[in-house]
Amino acid sequence: MLLLEAIQKAQKLREEIKYHNDLYYNHDAPEIDDFTYDKMLRELEDLEAEFPELITEDSPTQKVGGQAGEKFSPVEHAVPMESLHDSFSFDELRDFDRKVREVTVNPKYVVEPKIDGLSVSVEYRNGVLSRASTRGDGVTGEDVTDNILTIKSLPHRLKNAPAFLEVRGEVYMSFESFLALTKRQEEKEEKPFKNPRNAAAGSLRQKDSKITAERNLDILVFNIQQIDGETITSHEQSLEYIKSLGIPTAFHKSFCDIEDVITEINEIGDNRGNYSFAIDGAVVKVDDFSTREELGSTAKFPRWAEAYKYPPEEKETTLLSVEINVGRTGVLTPVGIFEPVLLAGTTVSRATLHNIDFITEKDIRVGDRVLIRKAGEIIPEVLSVVSHGENTEPFEFPKLCPSCKSPVSREEGEAAIRCTNTDCPAQLMRHLIHFVSRDAMDIDGLGPAVLEKLVEAELIKSPADLYKLTVDDVLTLENKKEKSANNLINALEKSKDNELYRLVFALGIPHIGLKAAQLVCSEFTTIDELMNADAQEINTIDGFGEIMADSLVQYFSLDSTKHLINELKAFGVKMKPAEKKKEGGVFEGKTFVLTGTLPTMSRKEASKIIEDNGGKTSSSVSKKTDYVLAGEAAGSKLTRAQSLGVTVITEEEFMNMI
Repeated sequence: MLLLEAIQKAQKLREEIKYHNDLYYNHDAPEIDDFTYDKMLRELEDLEAEFPELITEDSPTQKVGGQAGEKFSPVEHAVPMESLHDSFSFDELRDFDRKVREVTVNPKYVVEPKIDGLSVSVEYRNGVLSRASTRGDGVTGEDVTDNILTIKSLPHRLKNAPAFLEVRGEVYMSFESFLALTKRQEEKEEKPFKNPRNAAAGSLRQKDSKITAERNLDILVFNIQQIDGETITSHEQSLEYIKSLGIPTAFHKSFCDIEDVITEINEIGDNRGNYSFAIDGAVVKVDDFSTREELGSTAKFPRWAEAYKYPPEEKETTLLSVEINVGRTGVLTPVGIFEPVLLAGTTVSRATLHNIDFITEKDIRVGDRVLIRKAGEIIPEVLSVVSHGENTEPFEFPKLCPSCKSPVSREEGEAAIRCTNTDCPAQLMRHLIHFVSRDAMDIDGLGPAVLEKLVEAELIKSPADLYKLTVDDVLTLENKKEKSANNLINALEKSKDNELYRLVFALGIPHIGLKAAQLVCSEFTTIDELMNADAQEINTIDGFGEIMADSLVQYFSLDSTKHLINELKAFGVKMKPAEKKKEGGVFEGKTFVLTGTLPTMSRKEASKIIEDNGGKTSSSVSKKTDYVLAGEAAGSKLTRAQSLGVTVITEEEFMNMI
């Protein structure tokens, strides 16, 4: 390769890697899998090895990919949290062994699983957990102490502890917790996390530690970073010491021959489907600390450790049929049924096919041989069609809902195909779960299990039926005691006093989320006003568009909707107007859009200040916007504000206005 070609190739790779680093480390939203990313990074490493003059200080090969975010206080790491060099073949591991043996004659290695999570530092002072931080860029991370304290398996106090101890571990989300979370997200028709790693990272970076606690995170510790009061001379000794303090550690084994190391790595790989957590490889570490010091580190990696990355396991199978499931808002989701195949340790026979566009783009047909894998080692997905089956035909979506046989429709510009019948039985359970959820009617004690029993007993056939329930009805359910039955009925009574926007959100109207419900109910303060509004009136609300306005009008024009609202009124649901915000405040009649990360407050806090002072907030910038309150990494909203000539203010200017 010529130097000019190498320069161009290296520049392109750096830009791509930095882009994917930002998505992975800072937004927890990767677009490519780890294996593809690692291969890209290796390609850049090989180029820089061939042309050393191409190496720059900011090259992704020279630094850890993440950076400290703006949401949390920065933490400077006294001991850098280095990354690991990756191997993709056993010959590369043998080369690692050869380099180690240039320093020591008979090395001992410790082999551990490489957990696919978020790397953190945890500090204990006099046995008390005092601080926890993310890796960030390896030198500066984020203070996530409050969120780390929600992890049940990590002790907050240590017995017989040293004066100071800093350990490094991996925060992860177990497969069980991940599946439960994605199920909740799908029931709410939210975009689910792609894999457990993203879910763990997104959960650990929540500003509200209550949300983190609900996500049920876990941790396994694999290193001592610093220690005062104890002398530790080897990695295996350090793991045993950590374990003796009650801190959870990953399993490990030690070997003196690299071929035994390779056998163990194969063993870990063969069993990865049996672990409760996701792994993307295995780590080999030199055990002796004095040997580690001799080996040293590069600008980015320690020379005494190597990560072997498992390639994503892919298998061929035959698509036997396509099952259509109906969601809460009537969306029809195709699910592929396959000949069972063993993949990443478990038998796979089903995978979502997402929507009609996904099926059309890949030309997936019943009878095809398809290539599948598990995204994040857990969710099966179809990668491609290997070959069409004999006499197969392009897949056609049903014209009628498979549950209620009502016509289905597809709005222009949408991938989703929906059942047009709001009384469709398949939608009932998902609709009820959403209706009683925290941001909707917030009815405590009505979880999915109780709702399912009520539906099975034919006590409820619509959300309005919830308000017909009596204590005696609830007592007919299995395992229900009088106290819990009374609590449930009291929760239902309490929900009748909710503000109107909660009900509008609870109805599960397509395209109308919580913020949209709040906006529309601030303009139309009674349910009758809202039901009589036309699309043009609704469309004048800042933050609304034609699709949202049309969706509201269409929903409230249905006879089934009118019947439901009348029933709710009859049962005493008050549908109260929103509490009046402060009139005559400094922001009276002003609309704000918030974007980026503010220096000293969250956007939620800023929104409350605006609303308490008579203003309102919107999620999108338009000519009607009065101010854009912009923080760090403001992005496209700032650009649009500048193009429209909307006034952009800083947090300091915002506070001065108050």
